Amino acid sequence: MKACGLIVEYNPFHNGHVYHIRQSKKESGADCLIAVMSGSFLQRGEPAIIDKFHRTKAALAEGVDIVLELPYLYAVQSSNLFAEGAVRTLHESGVSSICFGSESGDADHFTEGYSVYRKNETVYRKLLQNYLDEGMAFPEASRRAYEAIGLTTEKMDLAQPNNILGFSYVRTIMDHHLPITPMAIKRKKSHYHDQTMTGSIASATSIRRKLLLGEGLSEEITETLPEETARQLHHYKRDSSIWHSWEDYFNLVHYRVMTMSTRELATIHGVDEGLEYRIKKTAHGAASFHQWIQRIKTKRYTWTRLQRMFAHILTNTTKADMQRLEHTKTVPYVRLLGMTKTGQAYLNGQKKEMSVPLISKLSQDVDPMLAVEEKASNTYYSVLPADKREQFHRQELQPPIMVE
Repeated sequence: MKACGLIVEYNPFHNGHVYHIRQSKKESGADCLIAVMSGSFLQRGEPAIIDKFHRTKAALAEGVDIVLELPYLYAVQSSNLFAEGAVRTLHESGVSSICFGSESGDADHFTEGYSVYRKNETVYRKLLQNYLDEGMAFPEASRRAYEAIGLTTEKMDLAQPNNILGFSYVRTIMDHHLPITPMAIKRKKSHYHDQTMTGSIASATSIRRKLLLGEGLSEEITETLPEETARQLHHYKRDSSIWHSWEDYFNLVHYRVMTMSTRELATIHGVDEGLEYRIKKTAHGAASFHQWIQRIKTKRYTWTRLQRMFAHILTNTTKADMQRLEHTKTVPYVRLLGMTKTGQAYLNGQKKEMSVPLISKLSQDVDPMLAVEEKASNTYYSVLPADKREQFHRQELQPPIMVE
């Protein structure tokens, strides 16, 4: 069986994702679609609006055959590490192609860009460091350095989040000489960060914004969602009492910071360049998570970087935890969240070819990275009412979701 890989968050799963799935299957000619999905916390440092199991059900209902979990240590990272974990997970699962959304919809722009990058990598790194030394945030410094070596063009605008991620996927594939063909699907209508909803295809950002403003599953929102997503959003809110946002974790992360010394804070991944002092200083008087970020944010520290840092403070993810990634040439395991009958048939043949364990629940003692995953999961559910917490955490110990 031929498999195509998708790198996703589904926060939440919407009609644009349905389009991506259908086009990926058509363009790749794959028999099986495998999605590697961020778990409790996402690439931009946010908690997922509903948990990974409800998002898995929504994806399996709309054409994905296998959902794998991207480990926390890769998921809540900048684009390069995020791509490294996602692409290597898909490589272990045996995909022959990876299909991602981009503004141009042409993967050749990314492979050609990779050649330009490789020829000018030394210049790029020098320029990047110069811009960082001037106090620029990494995304802007990187964009300018790419532009200076002729990499950012109309064909591949590296100011666009999806293009940045797409280029990172291609770099990972090419750097490690993986037998994977990158494919790009042109995004329809909505941009990644669009705040407003127009029509049946809207950005996940705009959908979350409407949901978290307390509008519920209004007709305007459900028009942008497959029926199963609306059902899973409803079920999660009914059973847990919340849709997750950073404000739900404000008291917890504030308590963590107020009871940690600056020395302890400095051991957390992402707390660099003396940032621990600024975090401590701004904690006094902060009345909400949004206000706290605003107090810390500068030209150098982007909102996304600070959110990721706070996720690591919340989960107590240290620089020592991250050192594990420096000494591994692949992901230590592949975790299965759910599958269809097609996915099961594919895995029955593929798992013998995998060089790392295929696991289905946290209770298996496979790798220390799973201990980090458990911390992230426990933290995610910690804001639920006490009588709900155990019910949701038990999902981590259950077999993978199976959809007929």
